[in-house]
Amino acid sequence: MKISELCCIGHITLDKVVTPRQTVHMPGGTAFYFSNAINNFGDIDFSLITAVGESELPVIEKLRSKGINVSIMPSKYSVCFENIYGDNPDIRTQRVSAKADPFTIDYLKDIEATYILLGSLLADDFSLETLTYLSKKGLVAIDVQGYLREVRDEKVYAVDWKEKLEALKHIHVLKANEHEMEVLTGFTDVKSAARQLYDWGVKEVLITLGSLGSVIYDGKTYYRIPAYKPKETVDATGCGDTYVTGYLYQRSKGTSMEEAGRFAAAMSTLKLEKSGPFSGTKEDVRHCMETAKQRFPQL
Repeated sequence: MKISELCCIGHITLDKVVTPRQTVHMPGGTAFYFSNAINNFGDIDFSLITAVGESELPVIEKLRSKGINVSIMPSKYSVCFENIYGDNPDIRTQRVSAKADPFTIDYLKDIEATYILLGSLLADDFSLETLTYLSKKGLVAIDVQGYLREVRDEKVYAVDWKEKLEALKHIHVLKANEHEMEVLTGFTDVKSAARQLYDWGVKEVLITLGSLGSVIYDGKTYYRIPAYKPKETVDATGCGDTYVTGYLYQRSKGTSMEEAGRFAAAMSTLKLEKSGPFSGTKEDVRHCMETAKQRFPQL
């Protein structure tokens, strides 16, 4: 079996994004932002496994028309999210009006990849058994946000990850923002939270701080990654997914953690300037890294 460089597993959602400037209906989710963004680079072997209801099948066909390798696990419904932003793009409120079926081992047995990104949107998307199984198929990466979301009566509540101590042993790369790191670890200090996550088993800890930058920790060094100032802020939805995508793309090519983090941050800035997934090139990202104003996080 051919081993791909990157495989993303996650639901594609039907999103309603409300900002002070506009209201947009569009597909979303880690799987959607990942596959569209990384497909622009053209020099990486990646695949996407998703689960959608019939309503989102046209989205799948559009992805396939771009040459993206997509496999579908059948689901009765697609996930429907409503993301509402105020003047501060780092803060949003959410509602979920429909959920898709969880991913199961039976459907994931043929996966083999260097990195496997689990695009979890809700706490029950991937069971501990499924996560543990996939860790034997490649280096597992997650954006922890989905594991900390529980839906009750369509409202999204922040919850702790009950199985985190067992699960984190199997995770190589974890991304969390400052709120999620506090829920996970109890620490508000970035260095303490990152050290705790590493001690629990994560090998590469990515803490994003929005417009303040990000920090990457490997058990030895705290890499301070700058935020690159956008020309304008249009839509923050998918910025975290874009960061993870850029980071894993660079790491799969053998780039250092620090350089991968800088690339990821610049990529997120370019995504922030437009609605929808990142649509630029590697050259655009490099240009942003070289020219945009930088703000480094304080530790």
